[in-house]
Amino acid sequence: MTTDNASTSPFVWETSGKRVRTRRLLSLIALAALLALTVGCRQDMYNQPRYKPYAASSFWPNGSSARPIPKGTVARSQLRANRVYYTGMTPDGNFVADLPVPITRKLLKRGQQRFDIFCTPCHGRLGDGNGMIPSRGFKHPPSYHIPRLRSVPIGYFYDVITHGFGQMSSYATQVPPSDRWAIAAYIRVLQLSQGAHLSDLPPAEQAKFKAAMAKQSDQHKTPANQAKPAADR
Repeated sequence: MTTDNASTSPFVWETSGKRVRTRRLLSLIALAALLALTVGCRQDMYNQPRYKPYAASSFWPNGSSARPIPKGTVARSQLRANRVYYTGMTPDGNFVADLPVPITRKLLKRGQQRFDIFCTPCHGRLGDGNGMIPSRGFKHPPSYHIPRLRSVPIGYFYDVITHGFGQMSSYATQVPPSDRWAIAAYIRVLQLSQGAHLSDLPPAEQAKFKAAMAKQSDQHKTPANQAKPAADR
């Protein structure tokens, strides 16, 4: 029986130690080279002279480093040349009386959806001012069905959504102009729904309504024999 003594040979241990030391030395050399390259990178653009926002400057006559925007500058996609559409106001400063976009079912459905999200918490689903927030103690907003709000131009509602009114804050950041007009149109629908008369419907629709009401009345009638008191039977 023979025994392999290679694993315990002093020569093998010495060779292994040299290999480990060599690898460590090469790693240190590579690390030093990397640090040298990093330190040698130019930082001119990063460290260039500059002003912090709103910092003072002695170079400009007004003492401000921030330069005013040149007259006529328009941010991209923010031209908003249509004053009526983006302000709800006419050139003479009055609220527009007519909706500046076509009235479609799609527009009204969109207005209903946006109204339910942003307006019903205070104004209620019917626009009567009895939303969930006022029921918890907050001030009740006026009902859309009072004479004053029934008679205001539609641009008034757009303006209030844009700038706020009283305790209502502006919703300009949450509701874009297209949705503001959709909501304004839906408010008119609510006002019509809560104050409409049968005579406002076309004759064909009036006939349908009367037929439906007559049918409903017949279904709720009590038979004569059931209407008599028990003592008279």
